[in-house]
Amino acid sequence: MKNRIKNFIHRTVRKRAMHVTLLDPDPQKMKNLDKKIRELERFGTDAILVGGSTNVNRQFLDKCVKRIKNNSSLPVILFPGGLNGISPYADAILFMSLLNSRNPYWITGAQSAGAMLVKEAGIEIIPAAYIIVEPGMKAGQVGEAEIIKRGDIKKAVGYSLAAEYLGMDLVYLEAGSGAKEPVPVEMVKAVRNNIEIPIIVGGGIRTAADALERAKAGADIIDTGTITEENFKAVGDIIRAVRGCRR
Repeated sequence: MKNRIKNFIHRTVRKRAMHVTLLDPDPQKMKNLDKKIRELERFGTDAILVGGSTNVNRQFLDKCVKRIKNNSSLPVILFPGGLNGISPYADAILFMSLLNSRNPYWITGAQSAGAMLVKEAGIEIIPAAYIIVEPGMKAGQVGEAEIIKRGDIKKAVGYSLAAEYLGMDLVYLEAGSGAKEPVPVEMVKAVRNNIEIPIIVGGGIRTAADALERAKAGADIIDTGTITEENFKAVGDIIRAVRGCRR
């Protein structure tokens, strides 16, 4: 069904906040993947994002997506860090533009180079704005981002509103994998007050309190990745906190 995943997202966020788990398709991080996926589904995560790394092996990516699909009924959404982050076995792809990059390649260049690959994969496309917030970490470095300072709420709102006006379906506010602090609550709240499309917040979220504060501020979707690798037991608490945030 066309737009199945996008409709699922929009339908769910009208009722409650969502949680998604980001998995990096790195062979060193994929140990015990089958068990981890079954546990994540049991915890209640709403979807699995796969990607983020710029050094993805496409054959290994295909294997990871297949294993996830074999061990759960969760939607699998690609979160590409480059042209190798595309797999026909996923349900959908976040077709992202890094709006605050200094390099046009990450705004439209990679997208034009990969567009036919996405079309040939035959998966659902979800246009999304990727906006890097301080500290930005590896995502900011690789994407050559003009990183938005934590206190520059006006700029974050401007980019997010531009994303909506450009017709994108989602805004992703990213502090960066492994960030010491998540995107500020005040920034999430200001963006929520100025746009209508769903907001994803990721990077630096390590506790249920971190997640719940941002969900209450208006984040529709909380994305956690690093914590899944570092402290898997904490993920269940985060997911329960997010899913308990009703609209």
